[in-house]
Amino acid sequence: MDMPDAVSPADSLPTSVDLAEEYKASGVADILAELDRELIGLKPVKQRIRETAALLLVERARRAMGLTHEAPSLHMSFTGNPGTGKTTVALRMANLLHRLGYVRKGHLVSVTRDDLVGQYIGHTAPKTKEILKRAMGGVLFIDEAYYLYRPDNERDYGQEAIEILLQVMENNRDDLVVILAGYSDRMDRFFESNPGFRSRIAHHIDFPDYDDGELLSIAESMLERQGYHFDAKATDIMGDYIAKRRRQPHFANARSIRNALDRARLRQANRLFEESVGPVDVEQLSTITARDISGSRVFTMVPPQPQETMP
Repeated sequence: MDMPDAVSPADSLPTSVDLAEEYKASGVADILAELDRELIGLKPVKQRIRETAALLLVERARRAMGLTHEAPSLHMSFTGNPGTGKTTVALRMANLLHRLGYVRKGHLVSVTRDDLVGQYIGHTAPKTKEILKRAMGGVLFIDEAYYLYRPDNERDYGQEAIEILLQVMENNRDDLVVILAGYSDRMDRFFESNPGFRSRIAHHIDFPDYDDGELLSIAESMLERQGYHFDAKATDIMGDYIAKRRRQPHFANARSIRNALDRARLRQANRLFEESVGPVDVEQLSTITARDISGSRVFTMVPPQPQETMP
């Protein structure tokens, strides 16, 4: 009796892949939709995330079809001012990479220099290796990464942490993504001083500041999630607050808006106690009024004046 021909591994591989179906099945669309709901604006950032998802889907299709493939390096640099959504995007990126099979776990480990660098000889290596062990299979997010390098201090141990990081970033890039974050100008100087990092960071993503309209939308969205809303006059006053606050020191985009709303809720609570002569209803408990916003000292501070140039 004739034996059936053996089926070679190549014969069992698919000859085509429906990328649209792969995209749908991966859950990437849900992650991107969630990011759109959580973060207003940031169109160039979201576009880069979509491009990364497309790259990984194509690589997965190539692997399924037996084509030559190599895991792309996805170490990243996130640059921008505070409060522009860098940590939130890093968290969603970790989830996306897990959904697409690039990392095993998809968790995010967020650290700063103090978590990596020791204060005496022999302290840095175990600290850095422990953090890397925790992050393996996911994403390591290093905020204000430029503080790792302090050339003005000869007794600083940051260079030891950098060398360990560089080695792991190269040898374990298929199971760990490192994201360095910080101010744009300081990150540029950091990369100039540490060419090893520059050569391993394939993706540089800049997070722009929000404009006034986006910040007002962010404020309304934050309040909605907390079960509050502005009345009509408060919306106008909040727009005025944003325009003034942006011109004052230490403005941190969405972070400053969140702090402003926390203080507005404090003023609302005090107002309700002062005005209350009987029961308060749901609408009163949920409404932020113009008075709750206008009580901010932002409206009484004198904005900084431009310095005159000498003739």
